[in-house]
Amino acid sequence: MGSISANQHAEFDVIIVGAGLSGINAAYRVQTELPDYTYTILESRNAIGGTWDLFRYPGIRSDSDLYTFGFPWRPWTETKAIADGTSIRNYIRECAEKFGIDRKIQFSNKLQASNWSTSEQRWELSVKQGNEGARSRKLKARFVILSTGYYDYNQPLETKIPNLGAFKGQTIHPQFWPEELDYSNKKIIIIGSGATAITLFPNLAEKAASVTMLQRSPSYVLALPTVDPTGNMIRKVFPEWLSSRLIRWKFLVLPFLIFSFCRSFPNAAKKIMQRQMKQSLPADVPIDPHFNPSYNPWEQRLCICPDGDFFDALQKQNTNIVTDTIQTVTESGIITASGQELDADIIVTATGLKMMFAGGAKLTVDKKPVALNEKLLWKNTMIQDVPNAAVVVGYTNASWTLGSDTAALLMCRILKRMRRLNLTSAAPTLGSTFTSPHTNGHTKGDPEGKTEINGQLQTIDPQWHGMKTVSLLNLSSTYLEKAKGAIPKAGDRGPWRPRSNYFVDAWGAVFGNITRGLRFEGGEELKGR
Repeated sequence: MGSISANQHAEFDVIIVGAGLSGINAAYRVQTELPDYTYTILESRNAIGGTWDLFRYPGIRSDSDLYTFGFPWRPWTETKAIADGTSIRNYIRECAEKFGIDRKIQFSNKLQASNWSTSEQRWELSVKQGNEGARSRKLKARFVILSTGYYDYNQPLETKIPNLGAFKGQTIHPQFWPEELDYSNKKIIIIGSGATAITLFPNLAEKAASVTMLQRSPSYVLALPTVDPTGNMIRKVFPEWLSSRLIRWKFLVLPFLIFSFCRSFPNAAKKIMQRQMKQSLPADVPIDPHFNPSYNPWEQRLCICPDGDFFDALQKQNTNIVTDTIQTVTESGIITASGQELDADIIVTATGLKMMFAGGAKLTVDKKPVALNEKLLWKNTMIQDVPNAAVVVGYTNASWTLGSDTAALLMCRILKRMRRLNLTSAAPTLGSTFTSPHTNGHTKGDPEGKTEINGQLQTIDPQWHGMKTVSLLNLSSTYLEKAKGAIPKAGDRGPWRPRSNYFVDAWGAVFGNITRGLRFEGGEELKGR
Protein backbone atom coordinates (compact mmCIF):
# COMPACT_ATOMS: atom_id res chain seq x y z
CA MET A 1 0.00 0.00 0.00
CA GLY A 2 1.55 3.25 -1.16
CA SER A 3 1.20 6.85 -0.09
CA ILE A 4 2.38 10.09 -1.65
CA SER A 5 4.82 12.35 0.09
CA ALA A 6 3.04 15.01 2.12
CA ASN A 7 5.34 17.71 0.69
CA GLN A 8 5.23 16.59 -2.92
CA HIS A 9 2.45 19.01 -3.90
CA ALA A 10 0.87 22.06 -2.31
CA GLU A 11 -1.94 22.62 -4.83
CA PHE A 12 -4.37 20.25 -6.54
CA ASP A 13 -7.33 20.42 -8.83
CA VAL A 14 -9.33 18.26 -6.41
CA ILE A 15 -8.74 17.35 -2.77
CA ILE A 16 -10.78 14.47 -1.39
CA VAL A 17 -11.13 14.25 2.38
CA GLY A 18 -11.48 10.69 3.71
CA ALA A 19 -10.22 7.32 2.46
CA GLY A 20 -13.31 5.28 3.23
CA LEU A 21 -15.82 3.91 0.73
CA SER A 22 -16.91 7.36 -0.46
CA GLY A 23 -13.38 8.73 -0.77
CA ILE A 24 -12.01 5.79 -2.73
CA ASN A 25 -15.04 5.89 -5.01
CA ALA A 26 -14.69 9.64 -5.58
CA ALA A 27 -11.00 9.18 -6.39
CA TYR A 28 -11.76 6.52 -8.98
CA ARG A 29 -14.36 8.73 -10.65
CA VAL A 30 -12.06 11.76 -10.72
CA GLN A 31 -9.07 9.91 -12.17
CA THR A 32 -11.27 8.13 -14.73
CA GLU A 33 -13.51 11.01 -15.82
CA LEU A 34 -10.84 13.72 -15.49
CA PRO A 35 -7.51 11.96 -16.05
CA ASP A 36 -5.59 15.22 -16.51
CA TYR A 37 -6.69 16.58 -13.12
CA THR A 38 -4.40 16.36 -10.11
CA TYR A 39 -5.93 15.05 -6.90
CA THR A 40 -5.03 13.74 -3.49
CA ILE A 41 -6.86 12.12 -0.60
CA LEU A 42 -6.39 13.37 2.96
CA GLU A 43 -6.96 10.64 5.53
CA SER A 44 -6.82 11.50 9.23
CA ARG A 45 -6.09 7.92 10.26
CA ASN A 46 -3.32 5.64 9.03
CA ALA A 47 -5.44 3.16 7.13
CA ILE A 48 -7.89 2.79 4.26
CA GLY A 49 -11.49 1.89 5.03
CA GLY A 50 -12.99 4.65 7.14
CA THR A 51 -15.72 3.30 9.40
CA TRP A 52 -14.91 -0.25 8.39
CA ASP A 53 -11.37 0.10 9.67
CA LEU A 54 -12.37 2.01 12.82
CA PHE A 55 -15.11 -0.27 14.15
CA ARG A 56 -13.80 -3.60 15.45
CA TYR A 57 -16.53 -4.90 17.75
CA PRO A 58 -17.34 -8.65 17.64
CA GLY A 59 -19.25 -9.72 14.57
CA ILE A 60 -19.20 -6.35 12.80
CA ARG A 61 -20.69 -6.76 9.33
CA SER A 62 -22.69 -4.92 6.73
CA ASP A 63 -26.43 -4.55 7.01
CA SER A 64 -26.61 -3.86 3.27
CA ASP A 65 -25.84 -6.36 0.55
CA LEU A 66 -22.31 -6.10 -0.81
CA TYR A 67 -23.46 -6.26 -4.42
CA THR A 68 -24.78 -2.69 -4.12
CA PHE A 69 -22.56 -1.69 -1.19
CA GLY A 70 -19.52 -2.53 -3.29
CA PHE A 71 -18.20 -0.34 -6.08
CA PRO A 72 -19.95 -0.53 -9.47
CA TRP A 73 -16.54 -0.29 -11.20
CA ARG A 74 -15.19 -3.34 -9.34
CA PRO A 75 -18.17 -5.55 -8.46
CA TRP A 76 -18.30 -7.70 -5.35
CA THR A 77 -17.97 -11.26 -6.66
CA GLU A 78 -18.05 -13.30 -3.44
CA THR A 79 -21.05 -15.53 -2.79
CA LYS A 80 -21.83 -13.85 0.55
CA ALA A 81 -24.29 -11.02 0.15
CA ILE A 82 -23.82 -9.98 3.80
CA ALA A 83 -20.12 -9.73 4.61
CA ASP A 84 -18.07 -9.31 7.78
CA GLY A 85 -16.07 -6.19 8.55
CA THR A 86 -12.69 -7.75 7.75
CA SER A 87 -13.84 -8.80 4.28
CA ILE A 88 -15.22 -5.33 3.57
CA ARG A 89 -12.03 -3.66 4.80
CA ASN A 90 -9.89 -5.92 2.59
CA TYR A 91 -12.15 -5.30 -0.39
CA ILE A 92 -11.84 -1.50 -0.09
CA ARG A 93 -8.06 -1.73 0.26
CA GLU A 94 -7.72 -4.10 -2.71
CA CYS A 95 -9.82 -1.79 -4.89
CA ALA A 96 -7.63 1.18 -3.98
CA GLU A 97 -4.43 -0.76 -4.72
CA LYS A 98 -5.67 -2.20 -8.01
CA PHE A 99 -6.35 1.25 -9.48
CA GLY A 100 -3.40 3.05 -7.91
CA ILE A 101 -5.62 5.14 -5.66
CA ASP A 102 -3.64 4.16 -2.57
CA ARG A 103 -0.66 6.04 -3.98
CA LYS A 104 -2.67 9.27 -3.88
CA ILE A 105 -3.47 9.05 -0.17
CA GLN A 106 -1.78 11.22 2.45
CA PHE A 107 -2.26 9.27 5.66
CA SER A 108 -2.34 10.83 9.13
CA ASN A 109 -3.38 14.15 7.62
CA LYS A 110 -6.42 15.64 9.32
CA LEU A 111 -8.32 18.54 7.80
CA GLN A 112 -8.81 21.17 10.48
CA ALA A 113 -10.16 24.12 8.51
CA SER A 114 -10.91 25.06 4.93
CA ASN A 115 -11.49 28.57 3.59
CA TRP A 116 -12.76 29.55 0.14
CA SER A 117 -11.18 32.68 -1.26
CA THR A 118 -13.42 34.44 -3.77
CA SER A 119 -10.57 36.62 -4.99
CA GLU A 120 -8.31 33.60 -5.67
CA GLN A 121 -11.14 31.23 -6.61
CA ARG A 122 -9.42 28.56 -4.53
CA TRP A 123 -9.80 26.63 -1.32
CA GLU A 124 -7.02 26.88 1.25
CA LEU A 125 -6.94 23.91 3.57
CA SER A 126 -5.27 23.82 6.96
CA VAL A 127 -4.06 20.27 7.54
CA LYS A 128 -2.41 18.78 10.60
CA GLN A 129 -0.05 15.92 9.91
CA GLY A 130 0.87 13.27 12.46
CA ASN A 131 0.55 13.62 16.21
CA GLU A 132 -1.23 16.23 18.30
CA GLY A 133 1.81 18.46 18.58
CA ALA A 134 2.41 18.64 14.84
CA ARG A 135 2.21 21.96 13.05
CA SER A 136 -0.44 22.65 10.44
CA ARG A 137 0.46 23.01 6.79
CA LYS A 138 -1.45 24.62 3.94
CA LEU A 139 -2.80 23.04 0.78
CA LYS A 140 -4.81 24.63 -2.02
CA ALA A 141 -7.47 23.16 -4.26
CA ARG A 142 -9.92 24.26 -6.90
CA PHE A 143 -12.50 21.77 -5.64
CA VAL A 144 -12.98 19.89 -2.35
CA ILE A 145 -14.96 16.67 -1.90
CA LEU A 146 -15.77 15.89 1.74
CA SER A 147 -16.05 12.10 1.85
CA THR A 148 -15.97 11.91 5.64
CA GLY A 149 -19.25 10.09 6.24
CA TYR A 150 -21.50 11.43 8.94
CA TYR A 151 -20.17 9.83 12.15
CA ASP A 152 -18.00 11.45 14.78
CA TYR A 153 -14.99 9.15 15.09
CA ASN A 154 -13.92 10.59 18.43
CA GLN A 155 -17.14 10.82 20.41
CA PRO A 156 -20.14 8.49 20.53
CA LEU A 157 -23.72 9.70 20.91
CA GLU A 158 -24.27 10.86 24.46
CA THR A 159 -27.15 9.05 26.13
CA LYS A 160 -28.32 9.69 29.66
CA ILE A 161 -28.19 6.44 31.60
CA PRO A 162 -29.09 7.04 35.26
CA ASN A 163 -26.14 6.56 37.62
CA LEU A 164 -23.96 4.82 35.04
CA GLY A 165 -20.84 6.05 36.84
CA ALA A 166 -21.68 3.83 39.82
CA PHE A 167 -21.05 0.63 37.84
CA LYS A 168 -17.93 -1.19 39.09
CA GLY A 169 -17.58 -3.39 36.03
CA GLN A 170 -16.48 -2.39 32.54
CA THR A 171 -18.53 -0.01 30.38
CA ILE A 172 -17.87 -0.16 26.64
CA HIS A 173 -19.22 1.72 23.65
CA PRO A 174 -18.99 -0.49 20.52
CA GLN A 175 -17.27 2.32 18.61
CA PHE A 176 -14.27 1.95 20.92
CA TRP A 177 -14.30 -1.80 21.49
CA PRO A 178 -11.03 -3.06 23.05
CA GLU A 179 -9.75 -5.60 20.53
CA GLU A 180 -8.02 -7.71 23.22
CA LEU A 181 -11.06 -7.83 25.51
CA ASP A 182 -11.72 -11.33 26.86
CA TYR A 183 -15.42 -11.55 27.66
CA SER A 184 -15.44 -15.31 28.19
CA ASN A 185 -17.74 -16.32 31.04
CA LYS A 186 -18.74 -12.69 31.65
CA LYS A 187 -22.26 -11.44 32.31
CA ILE A 188 -23.01 -8.83 29.66
CA ILE A 189 -25.85 -6.35 29.24
CA ILE A 190 -26.25 -4.70 25.84
CA ILE A 191 -28.24 -1.47 26.04
CA GLY A 192 -29.88 -0.80 22.68
CA SER A 193 -31.97 -2.37 19.94
CA GLY A 194 -30.41 -1.10 16.70
CA ALA A 195 -28.15 -2.74 14.15
CA THR A 196 -25.10 -2.78 16.45
CA ALA A 197 -26.99 -4.47 19.31
CA ILE A 198 -28.52 -7.02 16.92
CA THR A 199 -25.03 -7.82 15.62
CA LEU A 200 -23.34 -8.03 19.02
CA PHE A 201 -26.00 -10.20 20.69
CA PRO A 202 -25.37 -13.54 18.90
CA ASN A 203 -21.60 -13.04 18.72
CA LEU A 204 -21.14 -12.28 22.42
CA ALA A 205 -23.43 -15.19 23.33
CA GLU A 206 -20.88 -17.65 21.91
CA LYS A 207 -18.44 -17.11 24.82
CA ALA A 208 -20.18 -15.05 27.51
CA ALA A 209 -21.79 -16.54 30.59
CA SER A 210 -24.93 -14.54 29.85
CA VAL A 211 -26.02 -11.83 27.43
CA THR A 212 -29.07 -9.65 28.02
CA MET A 213 -30.29 -7.17 25.43
CA LEU A 214 -32.02 -4.35 27.28
CA GLN A 215 -34.10 -2.22 24.95
CA ARG A 216 -36.26 0.79 25.63
CA SER A 217 -38.13 0.28 22.37
CA PRO A 218 -37.98 -2.67 19.94
CA SER A 219 -36.94 -2.78 16.29
CA TYR A 220 -38.00 -4.77 13.26
CA VAL A 221 -35.50 -7.61 12.78
CA LEU A 222 -35.41 -9.28 9.40
CA ALA A 223 -33.59 -12.58 8.81
CA LEU A 224 -31.86 -12.83 5.41
CA PRO A 225 -29.63 -15.56 3.97
CA THR A 226 -25.91 -14.75 3.99
CA VAL A 227 -25.51 -16.44 0.62
CA ASP A 228 -28.11 -15.49 -1.98
CA PRO A 229 -29.34 -18.76 -3.58
CA THR A 230 -30.50 -17.10 -6.82
CA GLY A 231 -27.06 -15.52 -7.16
CA ASN A 232 -25.45 -18.97 -7.34
CA MET A 233 -27.90 -19.97 -10.06
CA ILE A 234 -27.11 -16.84 -12.07
CA ARG A 235 -23.36 -17.51 -11.80
CA LYS A 236 -23.80 -21.03 -13.19
CA VAL A 237 -25.70 -19.81 -16.25
CA PHE A 238 -23.93 -16.55 -17.18
CA PRO A 239 -20.28 -15.48 -17.47
CA GLU A 240 -18.83 -13.51 -14.55
CA TRP A 241 -18.95 -10.08 -16.24
CA LEU A 242 -22.68 -10.48 -16.88
CA SER A 243 -23.66 -12.40 -13.74
CA SER A 244 -22.19 -9.73 -11.46
CA ARG A 245 -24.28 -7.09 -13.20
CA LEU A 246 -27.47 -9.16 -13.07
CA ILE A 247 -27.00 -9.87 -9.37
CA ARG A 248 -26.33 -6.20 -8.69
CA TRP A 249 -29.50 -5.19 -10.51
CA LYS A 250 -31.49 -7.72 -8.54
CA PHE A 251 -30.26 -6.15 -5.29
CA LEU A 252 -30.97 -2.68 -6.64
CA VAL A 253 -34.56 -3.44 -7.53
CA LEU A 254 -35.73 -5.82 -4.79
CA PRO A 255 -34.88 -3.65 -1.73
CA PHE A 256 -36.41 -0.63 -3.49
CA LEU A 257 -39.65 -2.56 -4.00
CA ILE A 258 -39.65 -3.69 -0.37
CA PHE A 259 -39.06 -0.13 0.86
CA SER A 260 -41.81 1.22 -1.40
CA PHE A 261 -44.22 -1.47 -0.20
CA CYS A 262 -43.48 -0.70 3.45
CA ARG A 263 -44.05 3.02 2.94
CA SER A 264 -47.21 2.53 0.85
CA PHE A 265 -48.80 -0.27 2.89
CA PRO A 266 -47.34 0.03 6.41
CA ASN A 267 -49.98 -2.07 8.18
CA ALA A 268 -49.60 -4.97 5.76
CA ALA A 269 -45.79 -4.74 5.94
CA LYS A 270 -45.91 -4.75 9.74
CA LYS A 271 -48.06 -7.89 9.80
CA ILE A 272 -45.77 -9.71 7.37
CA MET A 273 -42.63 -8.84 9.35
CA GLN A 274 -44.14 -9.73 12.71
CA ARG A 275 -45.33 -13.04 11.27
CA GLN A 276 -41.80 -13.85 10.14
CA MET A 277 -40.32 -12.81 13.49
CA LYS A 278 -42.86 -14.91 15.40
CA GLN A 279 -41.95 -17.98 13.37
CA SER A 280 -38.28 -17.47 14.23
CA LEU A 281 -38.67 -16.76 17.95
CA PRO A 282 -38.62 -19.29 20.79
CA ALA A 283 -42.08 -20.08 22.16
CA ASP A 284 -41.33 -18.27 25.44
CA VAL A 285 -40.36 -14.98 23.76
CA PRO A 286 -43.51 -13.03 22.82
CA ILE A 287 -43.81 -10.55 19.97
CA ASP A 288 -45.33 -8.00 22.32
CA PRO A 289 -43.54 -6.13 23.83
CA HIS A 290 -40.16 -7.34 22.52
CA PHE A 291 -40.81 -7.09 18.76
CA ASN A 292 -43.72 -4.68 18.46
CA PRO A 293 -42.22 -1.30 17.50
CA SER A 294 -44.26 1.87 17.92
CA TYR A 295 -43.33 2.96 14.39
CA ASN A 296 -44.03 1.48 10.97
CA PRO A 297 -41.46 -0.49 8.93
CA TRP A 298 -38.82 1.75 7.33
CA GLU A 299 -39.69 4.79 9.40
CA GLN A 300 -36.45 3.66 11.00
CA ARG A 301 -33.87 1.41 9.37
CA LEU A 302 -34.64 -2.31 9.46
CA CYS A 303 -32.23 -4.51 11.41
CA ILE A 304 -30.82 -7.40 9.41
CA CYS A 305 -29.59 -10.65 10.91
CA PRO A 306 -27.80 -13.00 8.47
CA ASP A 307 -29.14 -16.55 8.47
CA GLY A 308 -31.31 -15.64 11.47
CA ASP A 309 -28.33 -15.65 13.86
CA PHE A 310 -30.07 -13.24 16.25
CA PHE A 311 -33.12 -15.49 16.58
CA ASP A 312 -30.92 -18.58 16.92
CA ALA A 313 -29.10 -16.89 19.82
CA LEU A 314 -32.41 -16.36 21.63
CA GLN A 315 -32.81 -20.15 21.67
CA LYS A 316 -29.75 -20.46 23.94
CA GLN A 317 -29.94 -20.73 27.73
CA ASN A 318 -27.48 -17.89 28.31
CA THR A 319 -29.45 -15.19 26.44
CA ASN A 320 -32.34 -12.93 27.38
CA ILE A 321 -34.19 -9.91 26.02
CA VAL A 322 -35.78 -7.28 28.26
CA THR A 323 -37.98 -4.43 27.05
CA ASP A 324 -38.02 -1.77 29.75
CA THR A 325 -36.48 1.54 30.76
CA ILE A 326 -33.61 1.93 33.21
CA GLN A 327 -34.41 3.10 36.72
CA THR A 328 -30.77 3.14 37.83
CA VAL A 329 -27.39 1.54 37.36
CA THR A 330 -25.88 -0.09 40.43
CA GLU A 331 -22.37 -1.26 41.24
CA SER A 332 -23.18 -4.71 39.88
CA GLY A 333 -25.76 -4.14 37.16
CA ILE A 334 -29.02 -2.45 36.25
CA ILE A 335 -32.42 -2.07 37.90
CA THR A 336 -35.22 -1.50 35.39
CA ALA A 337 -38.28 0.69 35.89
CA SER A 338 -40.37 -2.43 36.60
CA GLY A 339 -37.96 -3.47 39.36
CA GLN A 340 -36.13 -6.24 37.51
CA GLU A 341 -32.48 -6.60 38.58
CA LEU A 342 -29.97 -7.47 35.89
CA ASP A 343 -26.45 -8.48 36.94
CA ALA A 344 -23.48 -7.59 34.76
CA ASP A 345 -19.72 -7.68 34.55
CA ILE A 346 -19.79 -5.64 31.33
CA ILE A 347 -22.31 -3.04 30.11
CA VAL A 348 -22.25 -2.31 26.39
CA THR A 349 -23.87 1.02 25.47
CA ALA A 350 -25.00 0.33 21.89
CA THR A 351 -27.10 3.48 21.98
CA GLY A 352 -26.17 5.06 18.67
CA LEU A 353 -23.54 7.13 16.91
CA LYS A 354 -22.99 10.85 17.01
CA MET A 355 -23.44 12.51 13.65
CA MET A 356 -20.88 14.93 12.27
CA PHE A 357 -20.44 16.37 8.78
CA ALA A 358 -17.14 17.36 7.17
CA GLY A 359 -15.23 15.44 9.84
CA GLY A 360 -15.65 18.36 12.22
CA ALA A 361 -13.50 20.66 10.09
CA LYS A 362 -14.27 24.37 10.17
CA LEU A 363 -15.58 25.66 6.83
CA THR A 364 -15.45 29.34 5.92
CA VAL A 365 -16.13 31.42 2.83
CA ASP A 366 -13.94 34.52 2.71
CA LYS A 367 -13.18 33.92 6.39
CA LYS A 368 -16.90 33.92 7.31
CA PRO A 369 -18.05 30.70 9.05
CA VAL A 370 -20.44 28.35 7.29
CA ALA A 371 -23.19 27.08 9.59
CA LEU A 372 -24.04 23.74 8.00
CA ASN A 373 -27.29 23.35 9.94
CA GLU A 374 -28.56 26.56 8.32
CA LYS A 375 -27.75 25.46 4.79
CA LEU A 376 -29.61 23.44 2.18
CA LEU A 377 -27.96 20.77 0.09
CA TRP A 378 -28.21 21.07 -3.68
CA LYS A 379 -28.89 17.64 -5.20
CA ASN A 380 -27.90 16.19 -1.81
CA THR A 381 -24.29 17.06 -2.58
CA MET A 382 -23.32 20.73 -2.75
CA ILE A 383 -23.72 23.18 0.15
CA GLN A 384 -25.84 26.29 -0.35
CA ASP A 385 -23.69 29.42 -0.87
CA VAL A 386 -20.44 27.43 -0.68
CA PRO A 387 -18.48 27.30 -3.97
CA ASN A 388 -16.69 24.25 -5.35
CA ALA A 389 -17.40 21.92 -2.45
CA ALA A 390 -19.26 18.63 -2.20
CA VAL A 391 -20.31 16.71 0.88
CA VAL A 392 -21.03 13.05 0.20
CA VAL A 393 -24.29 11.73 1.67
CA GLY A 394 -25.52 8.20 1.04
CA TYR A 395 -28.89 6.57 1.51
CA THR A 396 -30.67 5.66 4.73
CA ASN A 397 -32.84 3.07 3.00
CA ALA A 398 -30.26 1.54 0.65
CA SER A 399 -26.52 1.00 0.35
CA TRP A 400 -24.44 4.06 1.23
CA THR A 401 -22.21 3.59 -1.81
CA LEU A 402 -25.09 4.14 -4.22
CA GLY A 403 -25.53 7.70 -2.98
CA SER A 404 -21.80 8.40 -2.86
CA ASP A 405 -21.41 7.26 -6.46
CA THR A 406 -24.22 9.47 -7.78
CA ALA A 407 -22.55 12.38 -5.96
CA ALA A 408 -19.14 11.61 -7.48
CA LEU A 409 -20.55 11.32 -11.01
CA LEU A 410 -22.46 14.56 -10.56
CA MET A 411 -19.34 16.42 -9.39
CA CYS A 412 -17.25 15.12 -12.29
CA ARG A 413 -19.92 16.27 -14.70
CA ILE A 414 -19.94 19.76 -13.17
CA LEU A 415 -16.14 19.92 -13.30
CA LYS A 416 -16.19 18.95 -16.98
CA ARG A 417 -18.66 21.71 -17.72
CA MET A 418 -16.61 24.25 -15.83
CA ARG A 419 -13.52 23.25 -17.78
CA ARG A 420 -15.34 23.42 -21.10
CA LEU A 421 -16.66 26.95 -20.40
CA ASN A 422 -13.57 28.15 -18.54
CA LEU A 423 -15.60 28.64 -15.34
CA THR A 424 -13.81 28.95 -12.04
CA SER A 425 -16.54 28.22 -9.48
CA ALA A 426 -20.02 26.83 -8.98
CA ALA A 427 -22.11 27.48 -5.87
CA PRO A 428 -25.71 26.53 -5.07
CA THR A 429 -27.91 29.58 -4.50
CA LEU A 430 -31.54 30.46 -4.01
CA GLY A 431 -30.97 33.42 -6.32
CA SER A 432 -31.18 33.26 -10.09
CA THR A 433 -28.34 31.51 -11.90
CA PHE A 434 -25.87 34.02 -13.31
CA THR A 435 -22.21 34.74 -13.95
CA SER A 436 -20.51 37.56 -12.10
CA PRO A 437 -16.99 38.97 -11.79
CA HIS A 438 -14.85 37.99 -8.80
CA THR A 439 -15.95 40.12 -5.83
CA ASN A 440 -15.61 39.53 -2.15
CA GLY A 441 -18.69 38.65 -0.14
CA HIS A 442 -21.07 35.83 0.55
CA THR A 443 -24.68 34.87 0.03
CA LYS A 444 -27.44 35.60 2.50
CA GLY A 445 -31.20 35.86 2.25
CA ASP A 446 -33.71 38.34 3.62
CA PRO A 447 -37.45 38.03 4.36
CA GLU A 448 -38.38 40.33 1.46
CA GLY A 449 -37.31 37.83 -1.17
CA LYS A 450 -33.88 39.24 -1.94
CA THR A 451 -30.44 37.80 -1.40
CA GLU A 452 -26.96 39.29 -1.27
CA ILE A 453 -24.63 37.35 -3.55
CA ASN A 454 -20.96 38.33 -3.57
CA GLY A 455 -21.81 41.82 -2.41
CA GLN A 456 -24.60 42.32 -4.97
CA LEU A 457 -28.28 42.40 -4.01
CA GLN A 458 -30.16 39.93 -6.17
CA THR A 459 -33.75 38.77 -6.27
CA ILE A 460 -34.47 35.27 -4.97
CA ASP A 461 -35.58 33.04 -7.79
CA PRO A 462 -39.43 33.01 -7.72
CA GLN A 463 -39.50 29.22 -7.95
CA TRP A 464 -37.97 29.00 -4.47
CA HIS A 465 -40.40 31.46 -2.80
CA GLY A 466 -42.17 29.76 0.09
CA MET A 467 -40.01 26.65 -0.09
CA LYS A 468 -40.18 24.64 3.13
CA THR A 469 -37.22 22.89 4.67
CA VAL A 470 -37.43 19.18 5.35
CA SER A 471 -35.15 16.58 6.92
CA LEU A 472 -32.16 15.61 4.82
CA LEU A 473 -32.34 12.00 6.01
CA ASN A 474 -35.80 10.46 5.87
CA LEU A 475 -35.82 8.31 9.00
CA SER A 476 -37.01 8.96 12.56
CA SER A 477 -34.16 7.17 14.36
CA THR A 478 -33.06 8.74 17.66
CA TYR A 479 -29.51 9.52 16.51
CA LEU A 480 -30.90 11.32 13.44
CA GLU A 481 -33.40 13.31 15.50
CA LYS A 482 -30.65 14.42 17.86
CA ALA A 483 -28.46 15.50 14.95
CA LYS A 484 -30.94 17.88 13.31
CA GLY A 485 -29.17 20.90 14.75
CA ALA A 486 -25.82 19.83 13.29
CA ILE A 487 -26.50 18.73 9.72
CA PRO A 488 -27.66 20.48 6.54
CA LYS A 489 -31.30 20.57 5.49
CA ALA A 490 -33.23 19.76 2.36
CA GLY A 491 -36.03 21.60 0.61
CA ASP A 492 -39.42 20.45 -0.60
CA ARG A 493 -38.83 21.16 -4.31
CA GLY A 494 -36.37 21.18 -7.17
CA PRO A 495 -32.71 20.28 -6.71
CA TRP A 496 -33.04 20.93 -2.97
CA ARG A 497 -35.16 17.86 -2.30
CA PRO A 498 -33.67 14.98 -0.27
CA ARG A 499 -32.69 11.74 -1.91
CA SER A 500 -35.71 9.80 -3.15
CA ASN A 501 -34.34 6.66 -4.76
CA TYR A 502 -31.22 5.55 -6.56
CA PHE A 503 -32.81 5.25 -9.99
CA VAL A 504 -34.00 8.86 -10.00
CA ASP A 505 -30.73 10.16 -8.53
CA ALA A 506 -28.52 8.15 -10.89
CA TRP A 507 -30.40 9.41 -13.93
CA GLY A 508 -30.21 12.97 -12.62
CA ALA A 509 -26.47 12.70 -11.98
CA VAL A 510 -25.74 11.63 -15.56
CA PHE A 511 -28.50 13.35 -17.58
CA GLY A 512 -30.26 15.86 -15.30
CA ASN A 513 -29.99 19.65 -15.34
CA ILE A 514 -26.85 20.90 -13.61
CA THR A 515 -27.46 24.64 -13.87
CA ARG A 516 -30.76 25.08 -12.06
CA GLY A 517 -30.00 26.47 -8.62
CA LEU A 518 -26.26 26.89 -9.32
CA ARG A 519 -24.32 30.15 -9.62
CA PHE A 520 -21.27 30.00 -11.88
CA GLU A 521 -18.36 32.41 -12.06
CA GLY A 522 -15.57 32.79 -14.57
CA GLY A 523 -15.84 32.50 -18.34
CA GLU A 524 -18.81 32.85 -20.62
CA GLU A 525 -21.95 31.21 -19.26
CA LEU A 526 -23.99 29.26 -21.81
CA LYS A 527 -27.59 28.24 -21.61
CA GLY A 528 -28.60 24.64 -21.14
CA ARG A 529 -26.62 21.84 -19.57
